[in-house]
Amino acid sequence: MDDATNIPSLSDIRAAAERIKLHAIRTPILTGRGRLDEIVGAQLFFKCENMQRVGAFKFRGAMNAVLSLSSEELRKGVATHSSGNHAAAVALAAQIAGTHATVVMPEGSSAVKIEAVGSYGADVRFCANTQQAREAALAQVVRDTGAHFIHPYDDWRVICGQGTAALELLADTPHLDMLLTPVGGGGLLSGSAIVTKALSPTTRIIAAEPSGADDAFLSLQSGRIVPSIDPKTIADGLRTSLGVRNFAVIQECVDGIVTVSEAAIVAAMRLLWSRLKMVVEPSAAVPLAALLEHKLDVQGLRVGIILSGGNIDLDALPWR
Repeated sequence: MDDATNIPSLSDIRAAAERIKLHAIRTPILTGRGRLDEIVGAQLFFKCENMQRVGAFKFRGAMNAVLSLSSEELRKGVATHSSGNHAAAVALAAQIAGTHATVVMPEGSSAVKIEAVGSYGADVRFCANTQQAREAALAQVVRDTGAHFIHPYDDWRVICGQGTAALELLADTPHLDMLLTPVGGGGLLSGSAIVTKALSPTTRIIAAEPSGADDAFLSLQSGRIVPSIDPKTIADGLRTSLGVRNFAVIQECVDGIVTVSEAAIVAAMRLLWSRLKMVVEPSAAVPLAALLEHKLDVQGLRVGIILSGGNIDLDALPWR
């Protein structure tokens, strides 16, 4: 499955679900509870990946990738670069699998997320806050240790793991008219798209991203990957550029990508906290923000939304 054009099948994602089932939480699905449904004019179903281990869907992909390694690869350890949830996910997955993780994190990463990575026993190495610096530091780690690199999103094993969230959502809540996810690197979106098109081809799969980090929208429009350059958004998990594998799936399986304002992200986040009683990070609020800004016609529809994560610095809430 290493070929960047060899898109996984539903059976690959089912295999990932079987592989991680003893470790990943089958997260609950909450409804819009009346008020949220009224606001957007649709029946909403929220897949609460903010309640997943490490507080984000990222654990699914990291766990599947780590458990897919051979005993010899595990002996050498794993490594990755990430400023947030993937870092913690790889650290915990490595701990569970009995191997060691080294995580390259850019200087200025959230203190909450740095602490989480360290708490799972990973070795944290800091670098300058650029993609080039991340990749150079990661390459040095691999040279020094022989560790196996687990990419945050451009990896079929990671994509299959992320797709298990949609697999559960569609099993527990069938007959959805639309499934919404946020999009950054594209791991959650591409995994969800593979599952949705296989299990429920009439369900539209749509992604949302901040207008200040609209590279996925531009990429889908232009037919080529448009890099994310100097993104400006509070949704820190959505600042990355699309991966090659992720974009291949998006082009084939995704029905559309919409963009939302920063004000709408904050408004959606507040609604999820106050109405749904769900602590979510800004990235997770982006799909609901698209509905608040009427970027999609969902009147009378059954809409699934994956709440991607709930890791946030409580001393830096966006409405303070």
